[in-house]
Parts: sequence; C-alpha cells; structure tokens
Amino acid sequence: MVTGYVSLVLHAHLPFVRHPESDYVLEEEWLYEAITETYIPLLRVFEGLKQDGIDFKMTMSMTPPLVSMLRDPLLQERYDAHLALLQDLVEKEIVHNEHNGHLRYLAEHYATEFAETRKIWEKYQGDLVLAFKQFLDSNNLEIITCGATHGYLPLMKMYPQAVWAQLKVATEHYEENFGRPPSGIWLPECAYFEGLERMIADAGLRYFLTDGHGILYARPRPRFGTYAPIFTETGVAVFGRDHESSQQVWSSEVGYPGAPEYREFYKDLGWEAEYEYIKPYIMPNGQRKNTGIKYHKITGRGLDLSQKALYDPYWAREKAAEHASNFMFNRERQVSHLHGIMGRPPMVVSPYDAELFGHWWYEGPWFIDYLFRKSWYDQNTYDMTHLADYLRMEPSQQVCKPSQSSWGFRGFHEYWLNDTNAWVYPHLHKATERMIELSKREPADELEWRALNQAARELLLAQSSDWAFIMRTGTMVPYAVRRTRSHLMRFHKIYDDVQIGKIDSGWIEKVEAIDNIFPSINYRVYRPL
Repeated sequence: MVTGYVSLVLHAHLPFVRHPESDYVLEEEWLYEAITETYIPLLRVFEGLKQDGIDFKMTMSMTPPLVSMLRDPLLQERYDAHLALLQDLVEKEIVHNEHNGHLRYLAEHYATEFAETRKIWEKYQGDLVLAFKQFLDSNNLEIITCGATHGYLPLMKMYPQAVWAQLKVATEHYEENFGRPPSGIWLPECAYFEGLERMIADAGLRYFLTDGHGILYARPRPRFGTYAPIFTETGVAVFGRDHESSQQVWSSEVGYPGAPEYREFYKDLGWEAEYEYIKPYIMPNGQRKNTGIKYHKITGRGLDLSQKALYDPYWAREKAAEHASNFMFNRERQVSHLHGIMGRPPMVVSPYDAELFGHWWYEGPWFIDYLFRKSWYDQNTYDMTHLADYLRMEPSQQVCKPSQSSWGFRGFHEYWLNDTNAWVYPHLHKATERMIELSKREPADELEWRALNQAARELLLAQSSDWAFIMRTGTMVPYAVRRTRSHLMRFHKIYDDVQIGKIDSGWIEKVEAIDNIFPSINYRVYRPL
C-alpha cells in the first residue's frame, strides 16, 4: 500500500497567433519554438516510457488556441519550413566549427535532436494533437481543457454570458478534437471567483485547479489543506497547488533550473554569429532573433553573458537525473510526514507551465523522464497519478466554498488589471454587451449567420488574458495592443454592419480566413443564461 499520491500537472498554452495575411510574423515562432523545445520532447519522453513498460500518469491541459494552431495546415506547413531551416543551420555549424571540438560536439548534439524532432513530426504527419491523444486513450495522460481563449474569468463575472461562452466553447472544441468531453479544466491563470463552480458544473466538468490559497482560505477551512481536493456544493472538485514542490522547480532563487550546469537561455547563436553568416536564418528584414541554438551554460549567478562557459549536455543530463532523485526524495519525505499527520493518503499537486520544460529549462523533459522512471523503480512511498484517476480512487472529500484567487502576483487579479492594461476592460465590456445583444438576433440569411459567428470569435480572441499579461510584463507590448485593438475593431464593424443590414461578404470572408478558430462556433452561446 502506498502512503500518498503525487500529480504532475502541465499547462500547455499559447495565444492564438496565426497570420496568413503575412509571409513572416515573428510571434508565430512562439508556436514553432514550443513544438521543437517542449511538445515534441514531451512526446519523446512519453513514447520512451511506454516502450519501457512504465505506466506513467500525468495531467496536462491543452488549451483551445494551442490545439487549433497545432492542427492548422498553414502553421504546420510553416513549422515544417522552420525546422528545415534549423536543420540546415546546424549542419552548417558542424562544418563551421570543425576545428573547435567542443562547439562541433554541441552542433552535432543539436543535429541529432533536430533529426529526432523531424522523425516525430513526420511520424504523426504534423498532427501533434493526435500524438498526445494516443496517451489520453491509454489513460496515461489526462488531457484537460481551459477557457476558450484563456480569458481572465473574474474580470468577466459581471457578464455571466461571457464566462459561460469561454467554458462552453472550450468544452465543445475539446470534444471535437479528442472525441470525448473533458473531465477537468485548468482555469485561465488559475483565476477563480465565488460562484464560478456552478457554471463549471453546468458545462459538464468534474474538477478544476486553483492556487493553494484558493483552498487554504476556503469556508470552512479544509481539514487537510491543499493535500486533498475539496468538493464544492455543486459536486465539482477543486485541486490546489502545493507550494513546496512547485517552488523546487520554478523558483529562480532555489529552483532546479538555475543550476550552473544547465543551458543558458539568453545567449543564442542568432545574436552572436557573424552577421552575414547568420543572415539567412534570422528575420527577413535583417533583424537578429533567437534561433534556439545555444552553446553556453548558466555557469554562475551574477555573471554577464560574455563570461558564460560552454555547455555540455552530458553533464546537464546527469544534473537532471540528480534533481529528479532529489525531487523524488523530497516527495517521499513529504508524503510520509503528511500521511502520519492526516491518517490518510495525501495528494501533492505540482502544476507548472508546460513551456517551462524544454523551452525555458532545456533539460526539463529529461527531468520529467527521470522522475517517472525513478518513481516507478526506486520508491514505493507514493504513486504518481493524474487527477481523474485520483477522484475515481478517492470519491469522498470535504465540502467547502473555495476562496477567490489566482496564481498571479500576490495571488489575486492585479497582474491582469493595473495601470498598464486597465484601458482594455471598458472596451471589452462594451463589446460583450453588444455581443449579448447580437446573440438574441435571428439571422436573415447565411451571410448574417456567418457574421454573427465571426463576431463571437473576435470577442473571444480580444478577451485572451495573454494580451493584458504581455502589457504588464513589458515584452512585445505593441503586438499585444495591436491584437486587442484589431479584434475589437473587427467586432464593432460586424456589429455596425449587422445593425444597418449591410454586411460586406468579401470582408467577412477575409476575416474568417485570418481568425479561423472555432469553425463550429454558434453565436447563440452568448444568449442570457
């Protein structure tokens, strides 16, 4: 008998970035980098575990924008070209560094990695959603959903129809892509407000995740803190983030990714190679950018980038194995201690952004691989499980009312509502009111039907919490502002054209081709509840 459970939960999300109207947009590379550095490496880990008879269990959200982009033929074609360019560059690097043994070794390492990436990409014919779905079907991976466009739900609560649309469109999109309804949801930014659980239950969802204080300050105070889910009065379960295990991985001060052996993220060949040499591999306008080929390790805190030593994937992999052992040891001690206090098996939930593993922390997928292998072979204190299986095993929990919360700065909503982004919300509220008004219409013809559905798409895309987040972080702000404004302008043009009965069919067709997310959407989802 094990004495407890550990659940690794990854949140795989990117905003919907797709620009068929342009040959090159830098922000599309967010997807290409994540495919190369996170999603395909995770698939390689999962395939290796299954091949070696390890019945791993993990939960992973795949948001509707990410699923839509992964299945989009245009973006698949562009990623294929992106990967080919990377492979060409690294082959060039092997020749270029023939007299520098260490750099050649690193270039050969990348050549091997990119070849493995190509192998997985071609194996699934570019459909990575199908690749992940096979592990859902084998019950190794519990794939959950998110808000339709990762809208920040507490800042929509004055319009229940808007919250409902984010939930309903997401669950329907999930079922279209995975062939079954989702059982759980990663609330966007883990942001919860009191009463949300009723709509979550009505959408057919069984559980959601929140930050630890969402449970710790629940009413009544949960007897087992975050080490067991709570049930709301609707029957929906709530899992809270475990601070201790989370901090060990993501903390920039004490977390594993800061080890000196690991790869340095901010020192990239795209910025360091001789200009004429690297020019074919950077932006078409000649501006430098990250290529993903990085030759240096973190080396030490406080060093400037020029002082970084050369990276060695062998020793980095050894360190990842060491850190996986440490994580396992700490979970054994934690679970044993908690079991003694609680008198029942504790549940340790460790949620992270998926892109931390591979993109930001290059060795992250190796860490996950070692953690599952070591947990399978080297201990018998805890079982690694996913959230749906846990609820099947432990169907009785305390009933409480969760507290308003998010996993943002200070645990509430200020990261998404502050002096950098507050200007957005009056415009979003106005558009929401107009969408609710439009939802009551009966279309006069097919063109009006298409226009009303496109209005719903534009509002959903404008509501993405990513734009407010980017405005607050101060990176790529002009792009976030432009995206917010463009979706709102398209929405208001549709609204005005519908009101006067003059819809521009050519313009609608063009906008449908650009913002083609949710092809099966029904604008009536915004009708008053």
